Amino acid sequence: MSWIILGVIVAAGLYAVSAYNKLVTLRNSGENAWSDIDVQLKRRYELIPNLVETVKGYAQHEQGTFEKVTQARSQAMQATTPGEKGAAEGNLTQVLKSLFAVAEAYPELKANENFLSLQGELSGLEDAIQNARRYYNAVVRDLNTSCDVFPSNIVANLFSIGKKEYFELDAEAERTAPEVSFS
Repeated sequence: MSWIILGVIVAAGLYAVSAYNKLVTLRNSGENAWSDIDVQLKRRYELIPNLVETVKGYAQHEQGTFEKVTQARSQAMQATTPGEKGAAEGNLTQVLKSLFAVAEAYPELKANENFLSLQGELSGLEDAIQNARRYYNAVVRDLNTSCDVFPSNIVANLFSIGKKEYFELDAEAERTAPEVSFS
């Protein structure tokens, strides 16, 4: 009888170690995935001033649009949590759409090599951000599930391993990348 109890205790201990390691791995993967998103967003933030300056050269009288882009970029850069980032990025995406709408009115701008290069780079960045966000949310889903299901939720609570917030955009219209094709 004592061997059975000892076996159960050993099995429970091994499970606890295994569950703890899985939770820590998921938590660390989530932090790494968030870092990947942050890197892509910073690249986007660095690209935006160049894009604005290029458009400014052709559309001097569109100052309000340029100010909105600059303000939205600043807000997005200051956001820290996935929820704040999601809201700020959604707003930035909407404002960038208005910048591209301004560019649409200037055929010579649409033919500018620098502008074409910047729009191509932005398109690639939008894809990279979407992929990074998808991966991050998958890791968060796995971590959150592990924190919710029995018996790993006991281990998560015991070691204070908590759930993470998804990185989602607020509105359906914000879920699409800005249009960067001018053909």
